[in-house]
Amino acid sequence: MHFGHLGPHTVALAFQNAGAPSKSHEAFLEQLIVRRELAINFVRFNPNYDSIESIEPWAHRALTVSTGNAVASTGRPDGFQNEAIKILLPENLRTVGKGLRLMGMGSQMDELEVGMNRAAERAAPEAKQIFINALTKMSFEDARKILSGNNTAATEYFKKQSSDELTTAFTPIVHKSMENVGVIQQYNQVMQNSMAAPLMGSNTFSLDKYVVGKTLGGLFWQLRTHSLAT
Repeated sequence: MHFGHLGPHTVALAFQNAGAPSKSHEAFLEQLIVRRELAINFVRFNPNYDSIESIEPWAHRALTVSTGNAVASTGRPDGFQNEAIKILLPENLRTVGKGLRLMGMGSQMDELEVGMNRAAERAAPEAKQIFINALTKMSFEDARKILSGNNTAATEYFKKQSSDELTTAFTPIVHKSMENVGVIQQYNQVMQNSMAAPLMGSNTFSLDKYVVGKTLGGLFWQLRTHSLAT
């Protein structure tokens, strides 16, 4: 049938004579005749049938809205205060946190954590144009996978298309922001403590990479949340 060697009427008559249950019969004919005709007419009358322009406008709008909402919700004051995406102190530093607080370094640790989240908030708005660019690059196959995929399909597409560009855009903003609000100075003060420095692997650990990675994670978490709500 795919190659035109067998007509749909021949298939329909054969199926009718096969004695299939009525529900199966109706469902099969609906796909064989109705959906086949819809597909043929779609290709016949839509010159952009094999491109992203052919998808329903609501689908493109939904992706635009969900990405915009994700950026807006993270790129504002306290945008990363949601417990699901809040940037905490690096795990190794948290393990010695109680001891450092007992030594009078509690305020430095609190300011360090707040500063990291402020840096993430300032970087997040850069994602808006990058997400728009990813939408313009979307192929028909990409759109099909998103529309027919699970709840994370859109988020996974933007992760794949945008993560490298987002990392490049976020890194200098995060670094500059952390310098401006004193995060770098606070971190250096904490790392001078003999309890903290050995645990952090100070020669390899990058605070910039840590905060940028958490910023991306929070942004994509919000994107998934807004995609589900759209």
